[in-house]
Amino acid sequence: MRIAAVYLAVAVPFLLIDLVWLKVMGERMYRPILGDILLPKPNLWPAAVFYLVYPLGLIGFAVMPAYQDSSPIRALVMGLMFGFFTYATYDLTNQATLRNWTTMLTLTDVLWGSVLAACCSYCGYVVADRLLETP
Repeated sequence: MRIAAVYLAVAVPFLLIDLVWLKVMGERMYRPILGDILLPKPNLWPAAVFYLVYPLGLIGFAVMPAYQDSSPIRALVMGLMFGFFTYATYDLTNQATLRNWTTMLTLTDVLWGSVLAACCSYCGYVVADRLLETP
């Protein structure tokens, strides 16, 4: 049950904060740049899989290593790096293959994903530090 709390401490803020970002920035940034390649409504199955799986990556690569070292800074840094590399992979691939994808969109989205991943990794670390047994 405690590891489920750590998962929720990462997954819930990740989902909620990202949904706010997408709601606010969708019409301001993504739709004007991407235009007609965006679906009128998102396909929810791939989105659901992403929001269920991505927190597992943060837990495995950032939260638990930081917890084992008793280092909240490591949670932030490793979360930032995980976010940077995963979002950069997505954004740079899109920029290389999609006509409408811009450098500004890549930079903004990679920065966003990096900060979001760092913050959510820190949330997971705090819960792990309080609920799990000392490493």
